[in-house]
Amino acid sequence: MSFFKKYNGTAHVGLMRLEALIWVLIYGGLLTLVLGGFMAREQDGAGVEMMLVGGFVALIGAGLVYVRSRLREEP
Repeated sequence: MSFFKKYNGTAHVGLMRLEALIWVLIYGGLLTLVLGGFMAREQDGAGVEMMLVGGFVALIGAGLVYVRSRLREEP
């Protein structure tokens, strides 16, 4: 018995696309947030706007994690 459960994913195409979209939104949003933080040091307006957009996109991805946890795979 292993410590971690093996996750084989899902065979449902819609759920696979949702899972991929979730991680793109989370990582893309966090990357944009960090880049906006670096830009805020030099350019006040553009950097702050990028930080806000990046944080909002990451929150959408986190919200979709909750939505995905409530969905069930129907055969």
